[in-house]
Amino acid sequence: MNLATKKWIFLKISSIILLPLMLWFIVNFIAIYDSSYLEVVEFFTNSKSKFLFSLFIIFAYFFSALSISEVFEDYIEDDKIKYVANRVLFISAITIPLLTIIFLFNLI
Repeated sequence: MNLATKKWIFLKISSIILLPLMLWFIVNFIAIYDSSYLEVVEFFTNSKSKFLFSLFIIFAYFFSALSISEVFEDYIEDDKIKYVANRVLFISAITIPLLTIIFLFNLI
């Protein structure tokens, strides 16, 4: 199986996993939209919410990194620039969700 096929499969699987997580987040975001700060913090300190939001962040960044990587493959012709762009993309796709989850678990 070549790299393009693996990327395509990972993109499809991550989108399937991301759909219910996105629906969960949208429904809960609407529910807490007009809530007070303490109610929002209470929502994000709930174990179930922490877990589901963490999964949502991980899969959202994974999906976006794969999608943007495909754009780099299609539109950047210089291999060195493409390589650097992909490395920066994947490093940020790991560090940003990781920092978000660390901050989330350090809430109150």
